[in-house]
Amino acid sequence: MDFDFDKESKRPLVKRIIIEIFIWAAQIAAVIFLAYFIIYYALEKTEMPGISMENTLFDGEPIIINKLSYRFSDPKRFDVIVFKQTGREHSYYNIKRIIALPGETIQIKDGIIFINGEAIEDIVNVEEMKNYGLAAEPLTLEENEYFVLGDNRNNSEDSRFASVGMIRREEIIGKAFIRLKPFNFVNKLNLKTDND
Repeated sequence: MDFDFDKESKRPLVKRIIIEIFIWAAQIAAVIFLAYFIIYYALEKTEMPGISMENTLFDGEPIIINKLSYRFSDPKRFDVIVFKQTGREHSYYNIKRIIALPGETIQIKDGIIFINGEAIEDIVNVEEMKNYGLAAEPLTLEENEYFVLGDNRNNSEDSRFASVGMIRREEIIGKAFIRLKPFNFVNKLNLKTDND
């Protein structure tokens, strides 16, 4: 009986090639999964649309949205959020600052924002509002609604106007996280100092 030594010596090589192909395919699948996860569930790049957030964010500035932030916690007052309203005349990403939270009552009078009857002070540098819109009278938010304003208070279409209205929790895409050019964290931009 003859024994084929060449066939036996090739088996480890074939086995090693199959293992390397499997590892290579698994690495490609992992990279694709990670890219998909990051784009759809973690981070996304967008641009600031328009002038409504000046002097915090300017038209066309590239920003990164943190889409994970509100999966584990609720949006907070003064967070800059990215949202997309459905069933409205426009359905693009919009960026504004949260002022009132679910269940709160907001009113703007004499240039001052009142939450549940108490005056609050803005944390960012803004002009005094000239048009209070719907918030000239007390507005009480539902349990899943947020009242938002643009930092460019006199040039912003926001919750003061029926065309935008209150933002529902499910419309929030994520938190405006990083401005790419020039690089900075959005929550550090245009803040009031003790001297303001």
